[in-house]
Amino acid sequence: MADSAIKTVLVTGVTRGLGRAMADQFMTLGHTVVGCGRSRRAIEELRRLHGRPHDFEAVNVADDRQVAQWAARMLESHCPPDLLLNNAALMNRNAPLWELSVEEFDSIIDVNVKGVANLLRHFLPAMIAQKSGVVVNFSSGWGRSTAPEVAPYCATKYAIEGLTLALAQELPPGMAAVPLNPGIIDTDMLRSSWGDSAAHYPSPEEWSKRAVPFLLKLGPKDNGKSLSVR
Repeated sequence: MADSAIKTVLVTGVTRGLGRAMADQFMTLGHTVVGCGRSRRAIEELRRLHGRPHDFEAVNVADDRQVAQWAARMLESHCPPDLLLNNAALMNRNAPLWELSVEEFDSIIDVNVKGVANLLRHFLPAMIAQKSGVVVNFSSGWGRSTAPEVAPYCATKYAIEGLTLALAQELPPGMAAVPLNPGIIDTDMLRSSWGDSAAHYPSPEEWSKRAVPFLLKLGPKDNGKSLSVR
């Protein structure tokens, strides 16, 4: 598909932060966005603001059953995604690893790693059948380096790097899988870790104006490359 063609873009974590900013920018450029998030209220707001052909659903990506049901509905009413953006993620509270409870640790793993696998499990077969499409699994600078008090988050993003690079070797020609470091953006997630110092970085809306054109240009030539938004 040419860069100028209308694309179907799937975005997880679409109700806030980078997901919402990307969705708004893709729609502004004329592309079709299907997305999910956990907040029913925020999903209803997106539905009010953006009708067909866009489509939004309240889905917890960590729940494989919910993802399977959503994928079945989406693939019945839409073509397979041209661009699948696994953006949904959680950040642990700042603390040494041994101070985090089982529940806190598991929630990060369930969303950041299992959630990505769930989306791939239920959407990739349709993309593979048409032998086209790009998967972008959102990594982080903390998927390629480390810092104290964010060990669970680092672990999940290192996992995303490995999972995506291995997936890239499994895809047929004409497709691509890319682990993407979005850079440092002033999101609620960053503020939960960095506090007010996050304000020194671009807002999601500013970032999306650079990121979305970058994402739209990704293709088979980028398969298996660990990339960053510059």
